[in-house]
Amino acid sequence: MKFEQLISLFQETHKELQAKATHSVDIALVIRNWLFGWYIVEYEQHGEDRAQYGSYLIDELSKKLTVKGTSPTNLRKFREFYQTYPDIQQTVSVKSLYPEKGDIFSFASIRQIVSTELFQRFLLGWSHHVILMTLDNLKERHFYEIESIQNSWSVRELKRQIASSLYERLALSRDSEKVKELSEKGLLVESASDIVKSPYVLEFLDLKEHNAYSENDLETAIINKLEHFLLELGKGFLFEARQKRFTFDDDHFYVDLVFYNRLLRCYVLIDLKRDKLTHQDLGQMQMYVNYFDRYVKTGDESPTIGIVLCHRKNDALVELTLPDNANIFASKYLLYLPSKDELKKQVEEALSNVGKEK
Repeated sequence: MKFEQLISLFQETHKELQAKATHSVDIALVIRNWLFGWYIVEYEQHGEDRAQYGSYLIDELSKKLTVKGTSPTNLRKFREFYQTYPDIQQTVSVKSLYPEKGDIFSFASIRQIVSTELFQRFLLGWSHHVILMTLDNLKERHFYEIESIQNSWSVRELKRQIASSLYERLALSRDSEKVKELSEKGLLVESASDIVKSPYVLEFLDLKEHNAYSENDLETAIINKLEHFLLELGKGFLFEARQKRFTFDDDHFYVDLVFYNRLLRCYVLIDLKRDKLTHQDLGQMQMYVNYFDRYVKTGDESPTIGIVLCHRKNDALVELTLPDNANIFASKYLLYLPSKDELKKQVEEALSNVGKEK
């Protein structure tokens, strides 16, 4: 080992353990805040002298406590945090702080909970939980919590996914059982349809609806914001090429964007259409997919997936043009954040119609 390598080893080890230490401190803060919320709720319900303090409990606590970060605003947030995750209390050893419920509170038992059970339950930092608490829908909140953990989303990424209505956009293309699965397991990528959203939200490209832009402008903007686009595409995507050329019968063809999905082990071709989708666009993508399946992919890889991203599409046209087993999808893209309420309404209507059909 060279001296420079030894220095690098020291630095990388320090960086890695420092990151782990920071994360552990953040999780400890989350656990503390949940316990503080639990204490407040339990006291409000069972405290012997609770009537003496009544609605002034939070203010009185804040005055007496010398613990950093226990302002009235924060204490109310801690209470809300516990009330958002009350089910956790059913899984820990101490069921109540009060003996009339059959469990006698002790600091020894709290140490046991803190050292084992709660550290296994809380895996995200406090800032993540503050954002998750803004979601009233339990299934939606579970989905974003699971995805944040599995994909190591930063707070900024979590905010963006919620703002872009990721849960609703995925739910729109799934039946009731698959929607339930989203809230219990997160997004499972097991088939071609699992990686497709409609619409895709490309607000990060900063292309304005009212301005004239070409397909090349759209493609260039995506390449310039590739990291953002990969996040929008979802799990397992790797970028391979832009304007990928292949030749057939002396004619040259160009696929706008070529990706590879390591979870499905297949190529994903994306063609960009500035305006309305036509049947010719779908036919062209079918030819691209056929070429990759026959001449590019290896025998142990899965069939190629084609996605045509367009500004407008007619679902009836897509259904009429493509065979049932086609690995080709047409999805709209939006250059602005969609209305969350409108998407929720569409999800509710879709699930309601599924129930009627059964």
